[in-house]
Amino acid sequence: MKARSFLLYVLPRPDGSYGVELRQRVNGARHLEERAVVRVWDAPLQAALTHVLEALRRSGYRPSELRRGRRDPFELREEAGVRLGLVFLALKPLRKTTRMERIAGAIHEMSDEEVYYWFSKALSARSAQRAVRVLLGGE
Repeated sequence: MKARSFLLYVLPRPDGSYGVELRQRVNGARHLEERAVVRVWDAPLQAALTHVLEALRRSGYRPSELRRGRRDPFELREEAGVRLGLVFLALKPLRKTTRMERIAGAIHEMSDEEVYYWFSKALSARSAQRAVRVLLGGE
């Protein structure tokens, strides 16, 4: 069985919608800890919804389990969490839906090795997040 190193939390919002927060499990000095990777909602979440549903499927969940009232986090397999994290980090600051869709589609086409590389870079530097957007967004 694959490691479950990412957690996806559903965050209900007062307006009746929801966002999500992706957290990564890391080994701390004494025990396993969670580190927040990114929170998304509104247009970036809508643009990444196919990636979210795919990550849930790959981790053994049904897409119908994603709903506003869910309290327990989804435990995601590492590969699914890394890909989803890169999508979220790349899309979060954007406003143009066509650009978001283009970037999300390009990340979907990346090999696992490319996704791992860009995810590790994007976690450590905003300039790498911007580089992903420029490289894949075509602007």
